[in-house]
Amino acid sequence: MKKFLTHPIGIDQGEVVLFSEFGNGGEMWTGEGPRERRTEIQFAERFRSPPVVQLGISLWDVDNSSALRAEVTTSDITCGGFVAVFRTWSDTRIARIRVAWIAMGEVAHADDWQIS
Repeated sequence: MKKFLTHPIGIDQGEVVLFSEFGNGGEMWTGEGPRERRTEIQFAERFRSPPVVQLGISLWDVDNSSALRAEVTTSDITCGGFVAVFRTWSDTRIARIRVAWIAMGEVAHADDWQIS
């Protein structure tokens, strides 16, 4: 459980296309087996400590001739950003994926003391 102290809480959110490979014949569309895409996302402002990040698919453009196999997760969450990770495997063909994300956590306050 993430517990917040008496600091203000900030919420940042956004959407990003992780890849679009139908038009250029990229490996997510033409390949087979395990495949992965990682995209770095920066927050609009830094959090005081690494926030909680929730990630979900907001658009998927997939081939329907095989089973849909996909995993969407986060990695490397820091005060300044995180990495969105998309994985698929076997014969699944993915043309395009867009994800929506939201980050919630403590943010700095003007009255915070800076002790060196």
